[in-house]
Amino acid sequence: MDTKVENRDSFPAGKGTRSVRSVRKNLLIFTFFLILSFIFWYLNSLGKDLESDIRYPVSYINVPKNKVLIAETTRLSLLMRGPGYSILKLKVSGNSNPLVIDFSKVSVRHLQNERYTDFVMVNSTLLQNFNSQLKSPCKITSVKPDTLFVSFRAAAK
Repeated sequence: MDTKVENRDSFPAGKGTRSVRSVRKNLLIFTFFLILSFIFWYLNSLGKDLESDIRYPVSYINVPKNKVLIAETTRLSLLMRGPGYSILKLKVSGNSNPLVIDFSKVSVRHLQNERYTDFVMVNSTLLQNFNSQLKSPCKITSVKPDTLFVSFRAAAK
């Protein structure tokens, strides 16, 4: 009884080997064109008007004299509507310049607290100001949270 075990390398380079290479080549070509079609689809969708949420930093200026800002919101969620390319640009690079809230130009409502002075700002009144700061073809349709609560305490003398 002579049993001979052949390893894989001993098979002649025939039809079976070419079909495996052919399948791998066809799979590679298919994957390449699938990725290429996805890229073209994505670029086409960016040319249309889209709506997207963008988290954007906020900074405050012109704090009332003799007051120190102690509780503040540092990021707002902006619902933007505009061309997809502009929204993508804002998502990728737009967060470096924060939106500025100027206390001297904002209408606020005072809430008296025992230890602090609290202010309430309604963000819908800030939409026009935010849109002008962005300098983008995108428009802000809403801001979350819709109300900002900020607290001040007396500055140490």
